[in-house]
Amino acid sequence: MKKVVYPGTFDPITNGHVDLVERACRLFDHVVVAVAASTKKNPLFTMEERVEQAQKVLSHLDNVEVIGFDVLLAALVENLNAQAVMRGLRAVSDFEYEFQLANMNRALSPNMESLFLTPAEHLSYISSSLVREIASLGGDVSNFVPPLIVDCLKEKFNSGAEI
Repeated sequence: MKKVVYPGTFDPITNGHVDLVERACRLFDHVVVAVAASTKKNPLFTMEERVEQAQKVLSHLDNVEVIGFDVLLAALVENLNAQAVMRGLRAVSDFEYEFQLANMNRALSPNMESLFLTPAEHLSYISSSLVREIASLGGDVSNFVPPLIVDCLKEKFNSGAEI
């Protein structure tokens, strides 16, 4: 069985993320969406909230598993017996950082492959950080995230949370 891990903070999961997972589902038997704790990034949502959100948003896909993690990605991929890590590239500016990560992961785990997918063109400008900023200022993010996430953002910011 061919398995890929799609790691990220997913704070929050966007329509671009969903698009990439759907694409990966057509290429792999099993897709593991791995939600990183990322405490250094000071996420808006807890890891548990982000895992639950991703599970609900991706529930229409039979070959997706959503997990949280707080270990080295190379170790996670090895523990899951996955063949590759998938990363999304929105723009050329993402490539340099992702290339560096891929090379570091290969140095840590020589059998680990990194694959890059691009989202649909109309989703390529969406980022979680921009979505959080727009939502924090009361803007409409309904074109950028699934309806569940719109509600989660409204709830979070109406409760006084800051980005």
